[in-house]
Amino acid sequence: MSDTQSLIENRPPSVATLFLERVQATPDAEAYRYPVPAAGGGPDEWRSYTWGEAAERVFAVAAGLTALGVRPEERVAIASSTRVDWILCDLAVLCSGAATTTVYPSTNAEETAYILADSSSRVLIAEDAAQLAKAREKRNELPELSHVVVIEDADAVPADGDPEDWVLSLAELFRRGRSYLDTHPGCVKETVAALRADQLATLIYTSGTTGKPKGVRLPHDCWSYMAKAIAQTGLVTSGDVQYLWLPLAHVFGKVLTAAQVEVGHVTAVDGRIDKIIENLPVVQPTYMAAVPRIFEKVYNGVAAKAKAGSPVKYRIFRWAVGVAREYAKVTQDNFRRTGVASAPGGLKIKHGIADKLVYAKIREAFGGNLRACISGSAALAPDIGYFFSGAGIHILEGYGLTESSAASFVNPGEAYRTGTVGKPLPGTEVRIADDGEILLRGPGIMEGYHGLPDRTAEVLEEDGWFHTGDIGELSADGYLRITDRKKDLIKTSGGKYIAPAEVEGQFKAICPYVSNILVHGADRNFCTALIALDEVSLMQWAAELSALEGKPYAEVVASEQVRKMIEGHVEELNSGLQRWQTIKKFRVLPRDLDIEHGELTPSLKLKRPAVEREFGHLIEEMYAGSREA
Repeated sequence: MSDTQSLIENRPPSVATLFLERVQATPDAEAYRYPVPAAGGGPDEWRSYTWGEAAERVFAVAAGLTALGVRPEERVAIASSTRVDWILCDLAVLCSGAATTTVYPSTNAEETAYILADSSSRVLIAEDAAQLAKAREKRNELPELSHVVVIEDADAVPADGDPEDWVLSLAELFRRGRSYLDTHPGCVKETVAALRADQLATLIYTSGTTGKPKGVRLPHDCWSYMAKAIAQTGLVTSGDVQYLWLPLAHVFGKVLTAAQVEVGHVTAVDGRIDKIIENLPVVQPTYMAAVPRIFEKVYNGVAAKAKAGSPVKYRIFRWAVGVAREYAKVTQDNFRRTGVASAPGGLKIKHGIADKLVYAKIREAFGGNLRACISGSAALAPDIGYFFSGAGIHILEGYGLTESSAASFVNPGEAYRTGTVGKPLPGTEVRIADDGEILLRGPGIMEGYHGLPDRTAEVLEEDGWFHTGDIGELSADGYLRITDRKKDLIKTSGGKYIAPAEVEGQFKAICPYVSNILVHGADRNFCTALIALDEVSLMQWAAELSALEGKPYAEVVASEQVRKMIEGHVEELNSGLQRWQTIKKFRVLPRDLDIEHGELTPSLKLKRPAVEREFGHLIEEMYAGSREA
């Protein structure tokens, strides 16, 4: 047995155990950084917790939950944005022996109540008054919810009709926990020592693109395995600084917290998406995980800024984009063949010039120290990946699902290959079914769907193989390429299969103003597209046109000038597609797609059925009376 196999197979039963080991090993090392807004609207002040200070808070909250009567495997829900308190509360839940139910803060009151009821959550840790209000509105439907703990102290205000002690602040829970520890000093360590690997640790409700969310049951062993397996890849080290903004209610964000406990590096936590650009130069992370939409926005923003500058600047940018993509493809190919990421002399000279003119500024915007980014949750357009690779921002795509604890595959450091999701984590098995579906087996696979044995049986075989619902291809040396969701493949009325994500990704690499695109064509005789545009970059473009200057977004997006501009990008897209893949007609949407309208999941995945329902009249309009083959 190799050292890697031994470390993974002999893993402790839980991340709570790993946390205690981490605190004992490096109590005075920095663990977390978090922002505190400055009075008067100035720059945020960043503060830190050491591992020892974090443990003090975790143990007190864990003891406080025990004092409230929470017992092993009972559920404690967290409804909060990404902040350091989320991580510390989650660790406290695990150290109390309970299980965390994750709730997105953007979830409406009805669905929040459904999740709390379905999970039988005993306690809700709510971020603020808005999250408290959702629980209060549906309190009569939640007889098992005995307490709501509010992170923001000032918002922990009882209302008429609340049961006694139903609402309390996190600070009050902390105080109760400290008091409980005074009389039961060993309670947390004893609880952690008694944890079993098969005990429930987390219930994550899939936001899903259709239907009611399903609770995915992930036992302690899933997270312990993930922590050890990610550490064994060597992608993160104890000297790293991670910038964490991903929603922690999502499995992608959650798995990063487990890996950090094992490795012991610093994590700077701030879930405010509008602060990312401001925070990166301050935090200066060495690695960051993100979803493809973030990289698309950065790419489109840089492109739009170059285009707004001058024709010369835009030509330089376009030239630099081409050089970056060529350089990335050549160096990755050479590394695959020889183990050295080399490039011919002429290309190296062009790359050096482009680096001074364009790439260095992009790296500086990411903080200047970024060693790698990890991309997951959806497919990254290869052309965008190649651009960042050539610019020195190495995006390592990974793959996993909520049902597989997020990190089933990841690209291996220097040997990464753009357009693939890399190789399986140590200990994870993969095979491709006859119809192309990806099947996974290993310690990261869920126990099943909460209270849904029939739905579990549909995807999880008795011998442990999990059906992902994704279509993929494995290379001879084990790299996986995802081609599409099994259920999202389009079959035209002419019998041709089309992967819409592939076409959509190509368009995002061509058009700097696109925010979202949905390709439609199932059972139709040609493909169409609904295209949503990014307001900021589009308005920068419009400001350069006298006919549109000063006009509001709604008027700009509906203009003939925008239609013609998008038409040009669609024609460029079509020139590289097979005939049956081409977009024959399109409509520019009057607004961007968003979470609030239910068109995107909280992890920014497109909900195709929701978009097609909302804008079905535009789809029908494009096919009306058409007999085109």
